[in-house]
Amino acid sequence: MPPDADLLADRRSLRRKLTRWRVLAVVGVITAAVIGGLAWKGEGPTSLRGAHVARLTVSGFISGDRRTLDLIKSVEDSNAVSAVVLRVDSPGGTTAGAEALHTALRRLAAKKPMVAVVDGVAASGGYIAAMGADRIVARQTSLVGSIGVLFQFPNVSNLLDTVGVKVEAIKSSPLKAAPNGFEPTSPEARAAIQRVVDDNYAWFRDMVRERRHLAEGEVASVSDGRVHSGRQALGLKLVDQIGGEPEAIAWMEQEKNLAKDLRVRDWRRRSESSAFGLWSLAEAMARGAGLDALAATIARAADQPVGLRLDAPLALWQPAAEK
Repeated sequence: MPPDADLLADRRSLRRKLTRWRVLAVVGVITAAVIGGLAWKGEGPTSLRGAHVARLTVSGFISGDRRTLDLIKSVEDSNAVSAVVLRVDSPGGTTAGAEALHTALRRLAAKKPMVAVVDGVAASGGYIAAMGADRIVARQTSLVGSIGVLFQFPNVSNLLDTVGVKVEAIKSSPLKAAPNGFEPTSPEARAAIQRVVDDNYAWFRDMVRERRHLAEGEVASVSDGRVHSGRQALGLKLVDQIGGEPEAIAWMEQEKNLAKDLRVRDWRRRSESSAFGLWSLAEAMARGAGLDALAATIARAADQPVGLRLDAPLALWQPAAEK
């Protein structure tokens, strides 16, 4: 065979090998994506979604958003979740959002053992969330409490007077859309809002008394709006134990017959823009490969902040200072 023919044959052989490897690579990527997607939805092989402890995180402003509530329901329905660690680091949020979150967490706790771990702050609505668990564990220096309700709104009526702007309004009654920031707040409007705040506050106090098994005098001593350190909160019966996640899991192993040495897996909200986008795919593939630390990093990078809502009563610690 002429030399040129040998060279041509070698090139054809090399081209076939490259094509074969390219096909295998594409098949491998598709297979990994499918397995990762199934694992993310809880439908994959048991090696990826076996029995484990779910870690749910409540952080930042609590608004009761649908994605968080759906996530809690998914944990509740998952046969792979044996118990739940609820990690709380939140200054609170709206009272309605905190109520919705607490209700969802109580439904979850009725089906699976759950312990709240206060990492940093569980104040106001954050503490309402923590009370959704069967037990609360806090670090010695965590901030816990701030049992109270706030209704806050800006008033720019003096500024409008200064610049010569007047906002006209035609109402069906004097208390319609009151208070608003375009006119001085009338005593009647202030009294109406105060009644709403008092009613929300009574609801919060009753929850603390019921969930923490406190006498009326004990409730009064902890519900003046102040925060307490973890060590103080233990003495006030607002938390059950000083510690972190290992102590929470050890308690469930001892008191709730949780199997020992189960892996802890993060469960988090899906992105609003895509049920299974690139971030979700990357996280699922990392988990499937057993790289939980990398998966957690990807999850944090993909997390979307929730916007603040300031048009409702708040169970919130340290809002923006009044000017």
